[in-house]
Amino acid sequence: QLQLVESGGGLVQPGGSLRLSCAASGGTLDGYAVGWFRQAPGKEREGISLINFRDGTTWYEDFVKGRFTVSRDNAKNTVYLQMNSLKPDDTAVYYCAASWLWTILVDNMDYWGKGTLVTVSA
Repeated sequence: QLQLVESGGGLVQPGGSLRLSCAASGGTLDGYAVGWFRQAPGKEREGISLINFRDGTTWYEDFVKGRFTVSRDNAKNTVYLQMNSLKPDDTAVYYCAASWLWTILVDNMDYWGKGTLVTVSA
């Protein structure tokens, strides 16, 4: 069974950057779409980015386009989310998830990590 572990969260000042990692074990991410999601306090979990692990095709939600970049390392079985120009509104728990489908819908993801907290504050 695929297991996902996020890392790289922390406290960062507005305008700063963080790189999140999503490391997979128990199987290969090849053939999966891997999504990044976030959930702010009191809000629903929302999808922000997606990558096809096999061919690198990507998708971004409009409000992160130009600031966030998703990438993958096939050899390390890991997906990354580079987050630049961070804003206080980006504060949330960030999750990665994998699906056999090209989907960013929460209910369609097959495997989830436990999340990593990103706090953007001065």
